[in-house]
Amino acid sequence: MCGFVGVFNPNKIDENYKPILKEMADEIIHRGPNSDGYFFDNSVAFGFRRLSMVDLSSCGDQPFYTEDKTKVMVFNGEIYNYKEIREELIKDGYEFISNTDSEVLLKAYDKWGEKVLNKLRGMFVFVVWDMKNQELFMARDFFGIKPLYYTMNTKDGSLLFGSEIKAFLKNPNFIKEFNKDALKPYLTFQYSALEETFFKGVYKLKQGHYMKIKNGKMDITRYWKPEFKPTNKSLDEYVEDIRKVMEETVDLYKETDVKWGSFLSGGIDSSYIACLSKPEKTFSVGFKDYEGDYNETHLAKELSDIIGAKHHVKLIGAEDCIGNLPKIQYLMDEPHSNLSAIPLYFLSQMAGEHVTAVLSGEGADELFGGYFPYGETENLKKYKKLPFGLRRFLKNITKNMKRTRLTKLFDRGGSYLHEEFIGEAKIYEPEHADKLLKPEYRKGRNPYDIAKEFYSTIPNESELTKKQLMDMEYWMPGDILLKGDKMSSAHSIEVRTPFLDPKVMEVAATIPEEFRVNGDKFKYALRKASEKSLPDEWANRKKVGFPVPIRYWLREEKYYNIFKEEFTSDIAKKFFNTDELVKLLDEHYEKKALNQRLLWTPYVFLIWYKEYFVKR
Repeated sequence: MCGFVGVFNPNKIDENYKPILKEMADEIIHRGPNSDGYFFDNSVAFGFRRLSMVDLSSCGDQPFYTEDKTKVMVFNGEIYNYKEIREELIKDGYEFISNTDSEVLLKAYDKWGEKVLNKLRGMFVFVVWDMKNQELFMARDFFGIKPLYYTMNTKDGSLLFGSEIKAFLKNPNFIKEFNKDALKPYLTFQYSALEETFFKGVYKLKQGHYMKIKNGKMDITRYWKPEFKPTNKSLDEYVEDIRKVMEETVDLYKETDVKWGSFLSGGIDSSYIACLSKPEKTFSVGFKDYEGDYNETHLAKELSDIIGAKHHVKLIGAEDCIGNLPKIQYLMDEPHSNLSAIPLYFLSQMAGEHVTAVLSGEGADELFGGYFPYGETENLKKYKKLPFGLRRFLKNITKNMKRTRLTKLFDRGGSYLHEEFIGEAKIYEPEHADKLLKPEYRKGRNPYDIAKEFYSTIPNESELTKKQLMDMEYWMPGDILLKGDKMSSAHSIEVRTPFLDPKVMEVAATIPEEFRVNGDKFKYALRKASEKSLPDEWANRKKVGFPVPIRYWLREEKYYNIFKEEFTSDIAKKFFNTDELVKLLDEHYEKKALNQRLLWTPYVFLIWYKEYFVKR
């Protein structure tokens, strides 16, 4: 895990850029506290911050150059199969001065160009400047584990790019503008779902894409996308396929020259990874004064004892979470209201005191079918046998009624897929978001249109597969992986995710629907595979996630007043109909409704906005 910044402006880079680039790189020093490095010519400037993982000597410092000095690269991530690729390159006459994956990646790109992307197993963003051909190349990994931002919203027409947006703010040529169109979809998705970020003109290079810039032309190409192609084998065969690929992948992901451990909750995903990897140390976080859904640390401790790992626990409270929210939102770059980002911040902080790398279980739900909205209750299945027109009518006449099990059934059963499922999280209905927003902020894209557009690209897939692919396209890179990268990077540690390996995806893609979601059993084949390594109670434990007791905190006078002050501020009045926010807050405080997510999402936005557009 590292970080980099860069500037591209053909024939216009000069000595004045050196102090600017250093200041940009220093802004992300948390991503790489071990060393820095720089490259300049008259068209390109790179700044790099290193967190050493493989070959801890100075031989692994970046930027990296080819032997003939015609190509230079900065790279953030890990290539786990670099030794295999290195041997192939040595046979072709390449020589190496280090034992790093970075040098292997550059020389593999030198040999194969963009085709190297199909050979990699890992997480990565990297940028190569080909001085001979005057071509800039940048690529992002398959699932979007590592972030890459770019913009031409600059006074001098330069292209800025890097690992975090906050570095751009240190460049005097960057034009900082708020993107009004990002707020509306955020209120539904809970994260920044568009390619253009909350900063106008700043974009994300999407997962599985690469960019080439040559002769003034920018081309962006998708080189990989997930697909499900079920085969016809027995459950036992699929289970054995999963076991084999997971055992091999975890062994590969353990390789590093630094101390490593494992994040561990009470759920199957991180538990399976911990049992396969046998770490010396495990880490979990829970909430003070809460047991069960809000504190599973005792389960993590029990499993750690079974596998012989030393377990570390951190318990946090409301003051920790709400008090640190401004810092967390600054680290996120864009507003991000997934509540689990907060415990992940403290989990990473604790892990960083002991290790430099951790294994984690992200990706299992999306690949193997783990989220509850992927399935249907028996009542819903029966209800869907009624004509859709009738179900649509019942949905419309009950949509403004109090939310009960029955109205929820009418709502889901009478919705089109793009209305029912825009991803694992859905906060505000679009019409409710419009009611909350001031008119000038209602022009952003309707989340239902975003989902409908995506589903139209995969018309022949089943409903379950569509949902999984929707999550892989938006939820996973925009929410789960982004918070994992930003919260771990804040504490200079690297999170490694074995489930998100191309070889694992190849196996997951073959599994039929009935072995992904089987009645009320989710991740069915994966759970069966884990039984060889996990005790039964862990392999079959119900999914909990990473919940935060915000619903209780907002019924305490102290936090009610904090939220009310924010919701009635002049800043809030700029964006929202604040009477509506206060009404939601009062209903929750008075125990008339459960509005915690509807309150947290705009609150997080306001905290983020103050960090980036008021304080800075």
